Amino acid sequence: MMLLYHLWLSPGCRKVRLVLGEKKLEFEMQIEKIWQRDTEFLALNPEGTVPVLIDEDGSKICGSQVICEYLDEMYGDPLIGTGAVERAEVRRLIQWFDGKFRDEVIRNLVDEKIMKRFLGMGEPNSNAIRAGNHNLRTHLAYIDWLIDRRTWLAGEEMTLADLTAAANLSCVDYLGDVPWQDHPAAKDWYAKIKSRPSFRPLLTDHIPGAPPPRHYADLDF
Repeated sequence: MMLLYHLWLSPGCRKVRLVLGEKKLEFEMQIEKIWQRDTEFLALNPEGTVPVLIDEDGSKICGSQVICEYLDEMYGDPLIGTGAVERAEVRRLIQWFDGKFRDEVIRNLVDEKIMKRFLGMGEPNSNAIRAGNHNLRTHLAYIDWLIDRRTWLAGEEMTLADLTAAANLSCVDYLGDVPWQDHPAAKDWYAKIKSRPSFRPLLTDHIPGAPPPRHYADLDF
């Protein structure tokens, strides 16, 4: 069986979990406290980051996008798109959410509210949290704009772009910080992703000492 080294509120780890679920691949998970710099884990991934996937044949794959493209090539129907133009749009949106969204939202909200607390790094920065909430609304407005023009984010089929965006948003939703009521198109799109079987294991995640809001696991919000 595959083994995934992960952290609960890592968007990249959650993205890999969604892809594994969509492809109906069985896997086990192991939490890796990357800040402890464990020598055995560093032997697997010298970069010291998660996710890391160990395939059944012992292959070691590091990095969320690398893992996702590996799984797309090795198992099941493609999630990256079928034509060159579609794949380019999927990859553009993946870069948007794994890069821009993470820099502008995840680091200002999840890292400040959760990671600082568990790593004993002091109080959250209120300016960073304010910026994160402002940036979040901008990204939700962009999702609204895309969904008003397409069935899914990159086109007419669900792709890795949708899973990437949902994985990132799910981390913020765990905090209860997403103003869904102000972005109905984004909310409807997220509800479609949230109701997929691949997403349900994410809804059972509970970090000790930091439970999610009640609506987090509610498929109808």
